[in-house]
Amino acid sequence: MSDALNYLVAVRGDALGHYFKFLKDTGKHLDPKTRDLISVITKVHSQTEGGFKQYLLRALRDGCTPMEIIDALLMAFPALGLAKIVWAAEILLEMDLPEFKPELINSLPQWRDVMAVADIADGGVSRVDCGARTVFVYREGEGYKVYDSHCPHQVTNIPHLALEGKTLTCPKHHWKFDITTGQCIEIGKHPL
Repeated sequence: MSDALNYLVAVRGDALGHYFKFLKDTGKHLDPKTRDLISVITKVHSQTEGGFKQYLLRALRDGCTPMEIIDALLMAFPALGLAKIVWAAEILLEMDLPEFKPELINSLPQWRDVMAVADIADGGVSRVDCGARTVFVYREGEGYKVYDSHCPHQVTNIPHLALEGKTLTCPKHHWKFDITTGQCIEIGKHPL
């Protein structure tokens, strides 16, 4: 949520609670991907950039492909119009998400070499550029965990300086993540 919405909930949560309950109940009979695509379309219609970024990432996390998202926007052309679809495309370009790049949008998942095993100590964390994506790599014994460097909240690219011990903090809204699990441990609720 935005800082303004957090403020309103803090001072008038009693009044806004009904609205949020309504929103939660309205999508309960839809599968997550359909609900996410509708949410993306509504954020484009209202042209709320933060909400668009947030719901775009949620749609990707819940299994929507970049092409499904583009198709959903184009299917909503009668309601959105070209100007709003172009507005969304401009934000997509600014976000610089590798999976939306024209040369990658239809590519299939594949294994990639990230770094040499010898380059990360046991218990260590590294931030590594891997092709078009930057990731955090955590090593524990013979196990490795790899996380996208973008915060799931509003796609802020988290720098290596944001790592303190095993806690990674997004500089924008201060969501904190446990690098050993990827779980959000403070403020937000979505994992890396």
